[in-house]
Amino acid sequence: MKVVLFDIDGTLLRTDGAGRRAMEQALFTVFGAHGDPEYRYDGKTDRQITREQMRWAGVSDDVIDARMHDVFALYAERLAQELASGTEQAVLMQGIPPLLERLGAHEEVTLGLLTGNIEAGARQKLRAVQLAWEQFLVNAFGSDHEQRPMLPSVAQQRAAQLLGREVPGERMVIIGDTPADIHCGRSLKVRAIGVATGRYSVPELLAHNPADVFETLADTDAVVESILA
Repeated sequence: MKVVLFDIDGTLLRTDGAGRRAMEQALFTVFGAHGDPEYRYDGKTDRQITREQMRWAGVSDDVIDARMHDVFALYAERLAQELASGTEQAVLMQGIPPLLERLGAHEEVTLGLLTGNIEAGARQKLRAVQLAWEQFLVNAFGSDHEQRPMLPSVAQQRAAQLLGREVPGERMVIIGDTPADIHCGRSLKVRAIGVATGRYSVPELLAHNPADVFETLADTDAVVESILA
């Protein structure tokens, strides 16, 4: 048995900055500030992004907490507009459809998502690249917890509920494009596989000691072999 959890941005797809633009518009509408223009979103949850960017802008945690729901409601609206504004806004990464098809056909594999996106954002992004939401049965989102290292345990609990049995961390695999993806499941002994389709190169990801790293996920046989190892 394997529970295979995919990151979204930089791993399954890219959105050409649509998510950042939508978030900055939402933050400015709610708080009157965009945040640090040099701030990097990759590897962060949407809740974490909101808090850290607005702390940088001088907003108190109490105010951030009180308006977080408003930010995400506006973000979801703006993201839908961004993704609908052009045919090249959202693009699948190389090799994703055949990889998901192969894994989905394996009777001992359960597919899921482990992403910093809130659930509404995750749904919109997958819809934009025509990935079927229903194939991802065990999911953990940035709306479930602000800190990414807490998301693997959320996915583990949901996998146990779905499968009707305990799911040891060793039977889980996280695939992502950032060091945060590699490290987030370490406390549960989750197998982490890096892919250099985001901001980080193969050597940069290897420096964080994942189980494996790929330039892309295009070599279906090799990636599936690594996942099932």
